[in-house]
Amino acid sequence: MKIYNIIKKGIILLGILIFTFSCDDYLEEEAITDISADFVYNSAEGLETGVVGLYNFNRQLYENGRHEWFSSIMLASRTDLAIPRAGVLSLFGKYHWGISQNGYQATPLMSFYWQHYYKIVDRANAIIKGAEELSDIDEVQRAKIIAQAKFYRAQSYFTLYRMFNNIYVTEEPSDPQNAFDVINDKTPVDQIFTLINSDLSYAIEHLEWSTPDFGRITQGAARHVKAKVALWEKDWDEAKFQSEEIINEGPYSLMPNTGDVFLGDLNNNETILAIQYADGLPGGSSVSMINFNFIPRYERAPGMKLAQDLGGKGGGFLLPNNYLLNLIAEDENDTRDDDTYFRLKYYYNDGDNLPDDVNLGDEVMVYAPTTDPDNPSATNNQYYERIHPTCLKFIQEDNDPELQVQISNIMVYRLAETYLIAAEANMMTGGDALMYLNAVRTRAGAAEATIVDQQAILDERARELAFEGQRWFTLKRMGVLEFQIVNYHGDDYYKADGRTKFLPQYVNFPIPQSQLDLMGPSFPQNDGF
Repeated sequence: MKIYNIIKKGIILLGILIFTFSCDDYLEEEAITDISADFVYNSAEGLETGVVGLYNFNRQLYENGRHEWFSSIMLASRTDLAIPRAGVLSLFGKYHWGISQNGYQATPLMSFYWQHYYKIVDRANAIIKGAEELSDIDEVQRAKIIAQAKFYRAQSYFTLYRMFNNIYVTEEPSDPQNAFDVINDKTPVDQIFTLINSDLSYAIEHLEWSTPDFGRITQGAARHVKAKVALWEKDWDEAKFQSEEIINEGPYSLMPNTGDVFLGDLNNNETILAIQYADGLPGGSSVSMINFNFIPRYERAPGMKLAQDLGGKGGGFLLPNNYLLNLIAEDENDTRDDDTYFRLKYYYNDGDNLPDDVNLGDEVMVYAPTTDPDNPSATNNQYYERIHPTCLKFIQEDNDPELQVQISNIMVYRLAETYLIAAEANMMTGGDALMYLNAVRTRAGAAEATIVDQQAILDERARELAFEGQRWFTLKRMGVLEFQIVNYHGDDYYKADGRTKFLPQYVNFPIPQSQLDLMGPSFPQNDGF
């Protein structure tokens, strides 16, 4: 397999051991501790084990301290909605790191993304080939195994293309015969999307709308990604068709109010796909610090103590900026800033350590940002560190507030985004875009919009989907990434480095030199690097 050189030369059949030690009881798979490649790819039971391995591979982006737990939110830190306040995350978020193929500490993280998705591709290729060639297997089981593997292959290639642009695509799994084949050129874009769409169409055809195992890939997830792919191809009719199929034919519905969307384990009517974790189960109990990155250090303010209803322990490394908060504040009835998606205010909760002249339950008002961005004050720094507004989408409600880590499911795709895809597709095809846009707005208590254009779609996506992993890709797709970063990244008062550091070539990530070295000499780096 030519693609194997991209992953790591000389390692054959990468990832089998991960399958063996990461089978998930909550996906109703038996953990197997002694397994061979022959078992995985030459038996129905083995192929099912291999599929569960794909779920585990996919989950690794969010867990196990991967690059200080920020691998999954690095893109969010680089958007027009974020203040990357501190920590290593801020160096990527402010476009100091991750902007060259050899930059300090950039290569490990960029290589992680590159290798992460190509590992999934390689294992998916092997599972697909094994399932297609296996004779002793029920045809329905065969189709479902292949469908899940094709979904992960399509999603991985789609993500790689959106991040790195110049990528190589193959359907062949790695083996000893092709492990050292040289890759000399990138795959043409039309061929990339042909394979992605073919894989997703197969998944749609062979997967059910729902499954008793929460967290499994469904037809709805495949249709949702296919709609997103169609937006990238500007195939508005396809995006309209797939999004409306999900809305009208799928088992989904918007939750009645914004306060319900991120409660509990996310197993609700709005969730289309969530990364699933579970306490104390093999392969499902790896911890995350995603929430820690968002929650400020409010306990450092006099009169405040750690509490789980405030998000528990945090570092306050990634915060919503005023651009985002002002979008939500445009309608005073919008509930997305009402301790549902975001918290704007804090109230004294430590009765034993209250400052003078305040009472338990009073609003904390001791800090405010300076109005002079060239002369930040101490109170300015305290405000952003301690009581700045925060994102609440990743809280584990039953966690110990003293812990920095937690175990909680993570939203990937949900119906609110499907509605906004339908709104955009209908806007471009002359359909009723307002109906879909306003479904999201009215659920949030906001007044119905009367006009819809690209900016209205972009603004509503900001209000509804901020920090859920979609924004950077959306800005790039719409051709406004540079404009939005240069004008809105960070804050007028604090950490606006992205506004001055951003260069046009940053719409793509540099291919790490360590990965280019494994290619043929003519494989192209992205322009500008």
